[in-house]
Amino acid sequence: MLNNKCYEMMDQYKELISRKNSKTDFYNGIYDRYAHPVLTRDHVPLTWRYDLNPETNPYFMERLGINAVMNSGAIYLNGKFYLVARIEGNDRKSFFGVAESDSGIDGFRFWDYPVVLPDTCPEETNVYDMRLTKHEDGYIYGVFCSESKDTSTDILAEAVAAAGIVRTKDLKTWERLPNLVTLRSPQQRNVVLHPEFVDGKYAFYTRPMDGFIDAGSGGGIGFGLCDDITNAVIDEEKMTSLRRYHTITEAKNGAGAVPIKTEKGWIHIAHGVRDTAAGLRYVIYAFATDLKDPSKVIAEPSGLLIGPRGEERVGDVSNVVFTNGAIQTENGDIYIYYASSDTRVHVATTTVDKLVDYVFNTPKDPLRSADCVAQRCDLIRKNMEFLEKEKA
Repeated sequence: MLNNKCYEMMDQYKELISRKNSKTDFYNGIYDRYAHPVLTRDHVPLTWRYDLNPETNPYFMERLGINAVMNSGAIYLNGKFYLVARIEGNDRKSFFGVAESDSGIDGFRFWDYPVVLPDTCPEETNVYDMRLTKHEDGYIYGVFCSESKDTSTDILAEAVAAAGIVRTKDLKTWERLPNLVTLRSPQQRNVVLHPEFVDGKYAFYTRPMDGFIDAGSGGGIGFGLCDDITNAVIDEEKMTSLRRYHTITEAKNGAGAVPIKTEKGWIHIAHGVRDTAAGLRYVIYAFATDLKDPSKVIAEPSGLLIGPRGEERVGDVSNVVFTNGAIQTENGDIYIYYASSDTRVHVATTTVDKLVDYVFNTPKDPLRSADCVAQRCDLIRKNMEFLEKEKA
């Protein structure tokens, strides 16, 4: 017979999975926030964490604990929403789990087993932050961070990050391909595969890094082409969205969700990082690139799109929001899945029309306080003139 506490926790789990989500009173006209996270450590099934047999676990102890659920790739298939979440155990090792929902805002439930990737890289210690691309070649690709120990140094904290690549047709059976090679960048993280061929080639958004943490000479989000994704090698990376002094991308930035195709351009939802007295602060921002040349930035609204608010600011790594997944449905709705403080996953909802309006009509950052004040005063003046006309 199961432990009484096990029955109690099973009931709590069912209640959590069936809990309805609702919009908060947050308003900016761009997107809606929701009251509850869509995934937390408590969404991970008890069978993944506990030995349910009282004979081998008489005190019903958590044997394989879960620290956090975060940074989820996202895809919409056959009328359902799927998240491939990064799940971090108490041992600090991350792995992937598929959670599905009918609504996209609540009811997410993990499949019976986590994702089992082919173990083809014996030096690989950790995997995380998968981006899911439904490519025009017919495959669903997962591009993720493949982390290994830097064997060139005795410093335990030094690591090497590469872009791992897998592909699937059903999110169940995964084929592992060789890691992406970028000839001019020693390390890569936050790599995203473009959903269409560009000049007949596979296109990647990269993040050149000199080291595991520091972007160093990496100027921003890169863009590169390769002929064969089964042996992906990028000779040259163009820079797209650049890092800039005293902006939200000062320390580093990286691609987030797979870009969304609109009539006016590809809309990118990315992350920017700046250094503060409290440590690195991660926020989410957006920009657009040209439909024919996805390496060419054509619109850059000023500042952040999503920043950590309220309880989102507290967690395993505080003051962070991060996205690596967004879904666009047939009716033009957009679901942006973002993690807060490396602890839990939230959703923000908007539409293609709203996102296009935001990206193409929000003023660009003029980069200086004096010019920012002038920009704001111009907005105030126009509003005052409009209000005067309304009174007349």
